[in-house]
Amino acid sequence: MDSIIALCKRRGFIFQSSEIYGGYNGFFDFGPLGVELKKNLKEAWWKDMVHCRDDIEGLDSSIIMSPKIWVASGHVGGFSDPMVDCKTSKMRYRADQLFFAPVIVDGNTIGYVSVLEDSSMQAVAEETADKMKRKQGVQGTLAPIELKDYTEADPSEYELIPSPATGEPGSLTPPRDFNLMFETKVGALSDSTATAYLRPETAQGIFANYKNIVDTGRVKIPFGIAQVGKAFRNEITPRNFIFRSREFEQMEMEYFISPEADWQGCHREWIDWCKDWLVSVGLPADMLGEDVHPLEKLSHYSRGTTDITFKFPFGEQELWGIACRGNFDLTQHQEHSGKSMEIFDQESKSKFIPHVVEPALGVDRLLLAVLTAAYTEDEIGGEKRTLMKFHPRVAPYKVAVFPLLKNKPELMEKAQDLYKKLQRKYNVFWDTAGAIGRRYRRMDEIGTPWCVTVDFDTLEDGTFTLRDRDTTEQKRINEEELLAMLDAQLY
Repeated sequence: MDSIIALCKRRGFIFQSSEIYGGYNGFFDFGPLGVELKKNLKEAWWKDMVHCRDDIEGLDSSIIMSPKIWVASGHVGGFSDPMVDCKTSKMRYRADQLFFAPVIVDGNTIGYVSVLEDSSMQAVAEETADKMKRKQGVQGTLAPIELKDYTEADPSEYELIPSPATGEPGSLTPPRDFNLMFETKVGALSDSTATAYLRPETAQGIFANYKNIVDTGRVKIPFGIAQVGKAFRNEITPRNFIFRSREFEQMEMEYFISPEADWQGCHREWIDWCKDWLVSVGLPADMLGEDVHPLEKLSHYSRGTTDITFKFPFGEQELWGIACRGNFDLTQHQEHSGKSMEIFDQESKSKFIPHVVEPALGVDRLLLAVLTAAYTEDEIGGEKRTLMKFHPRVAPYKVAVFPLLKNKPELMEKAQDLYKKLQRKYNVFWDTAGAIGRRYRRMDEIGTPWCVTVDFDTLEDGTFTLRDRDTTEQKRINEEELLAMLDAQLY
């Protein structure tokens, strides 16, 4: 993870927001390469989700909407995470990301251990428990350490559980709800009537516009509405680089189906579609998994939720959530707005409020997964090489053009001609500085799939040297063949 973060800073993918002022926790800026990678991922999703399907329409709703929407959706009353403070260090944690366990030797509890959620937390807890046993000089068999999150602690245990910051038992507060929505004010007044919120999800903009699209889009059940946009959550503990931040982008789609439809079958179809799409943008299938939410842990609106997971450097975590939301949202908005959310289905000749299957994906989290999957270190000719094996479809630059020598006008002219032609269709990199091998290495590290070198043979027969990023193989190719190859690989 440290190597990926260092590369992102060094090559201009991602910067800490407000870095010149010491940074601002939970916010990030995307540099020249990061903004291209992000744009390509969004465009690939939009093309496959909206343009290549006949049953999905697009939408771009506003970030700030009537606060009544968030009352109806339940966000004002219940969009919160459990928060806990360390009274000594003043550190703040999400209670469901802070784990604890009693340390039991031969049936006797000798203390408690606490750890923050992490792929190695079990090992850390066991090591800490073993140290506690040795430090106290206790003889006997240490029972298995069974971690639970702090929300499952009995109140009688609060005084016994140590703070992860200080190791001091009893310094943690009981869990309490913390609403994650950012408040703002709209209009000239600053009283409670002017309170509004930055949206914590894009989905409610879709539900609020559902009838507008039904009335104007000539849609029929089943159909979907897709949206890409910013969302904001005042996370208690943003962490793991851009995995969990306070400002992020979402790619969400609400798929409306009949209440009589096979929702489980539809749910499975969307899980499979989403997994196939992730593979199509470069995530290896063996790094993806599925996490089916147990019934007792489902959101209040959910009939069934499955997360597609990804093996990040810090552990296997949720990447893409596919939830069956029933008709909860549309029913809530119908009740609070007084406007009918029913649709007339020509096929069944009936009116009903549709049910919804929702695939919801974070762009920033997807970008981190793509960076993780692409990051590679190998050795070429005895020299260590770092490269980003981006799928050509999402790579920031598709091809780089090099004149072999910059002091040869005839090579520069030919190279510029080719560069300008390619620029009409692709994002192309131009580089004349340094030895050709060094230029190749620079392109490898930012993930450019192909490099084209204009050399003296070009002046003779019109062919170029085409070099492949992953294999480093080189071959001669003419302009017509080059354009055909790029079209085939990139569209």
